[in-house]
Amino acid sequence: MIRRFCLVSFLAFAIFCNAGALYAAALPALKSPSYVLIDAGNGSVLTERDADSRMEPASLTKLMTAYIVFDELENERLRLDDLVTVSERAWRMPGSRTFLEPRSRVPVEALLKGLIVQSGNDAAIALAEHIAGSEAAFVRLMNEHAEALGMTNTHFLNPHGLPRNGHYSSARDLALLAVARLQRFPAYSALFAMRDFTWNNINQLNRNRLLWRDPSVNGLKTGYTARARYCQAASAERDGVRLIAVLLGAPTPGDRTREAQALLDYGFSVGGGAGCAHCSAN
Repeated sequence: MIRRFCLVSFLAFAIFCNAGALYAAALPALKSPSYVLIDAGNGSVLTERDADSRMEPASLTKLMTAYIVFDELENERLRLDDLVTVSERAWRMPGSRTFLEPRSRVPVEALLKGLIVQSGNDAAIALAEHIAGSEAAFVRLMNEHAEALGMTNTHFLNPHGLPRNGHYSSARDLALLAVARLQRFPAYSALFAMRDFTWNNINQLNRNRLLWRDPSVNGLKTGYTARARYCQAASAERDGVRLIAVLLGAPTPGDRTREAQALLDYGFSVGGGAGCAHCSAN
């Protein structure tokens, strides 16, 4: 009886403290129709809006593509120095590219950097075909991993995120994926913090502008199509607290950056981290 009373008292105190923390900072109004902010350490949700809505994820799809590559590496079915032959189909991919040459042989490590930093659709196809034999077989792997991770509002139809009816995910599912990647494959985290990558003598900057404006940010990925609008998965760590923010459907690239920053700052203000004193104003 005493133990039960103490437990109830403790929970009430925790709820009271959390409520007090929420009053300590106000999240500004955001334009993104769907978002979620989670503490990667304990999985708690700090704020959300329509986080389970099924929406087109654009290039955030590539988070799953990278996850499968990491799984293959971890299980020694793939090596970073393995050479991948670039098919003509990969070479012809529209949208963002790593500018791979057809029939060239490219190391897995370079393709990973092209996938994550440059958001190369050609790199996504090259990796998918090398790992599974075909894009269709790789997509089956993507959906199997999504199911295993509990991504209940996700269905993939390609490894790059170009629009297709029936290709969708949710902010919460993508956050789950980001946490799983961090927990299972932390050794590859530095790839998501790279600001630029050069291949075929073409240097491209990472589209994640938070990597320049906030020193606590260490990833993860941006995405855009005309249908999906501007999307972002952002990761940051301050004072030992790591947060992951995912937003989908921001109206402009500026909105995407500002709102991802606002979510992270809000989370650290209520979750035990410090505010970003070194962030630029725009």
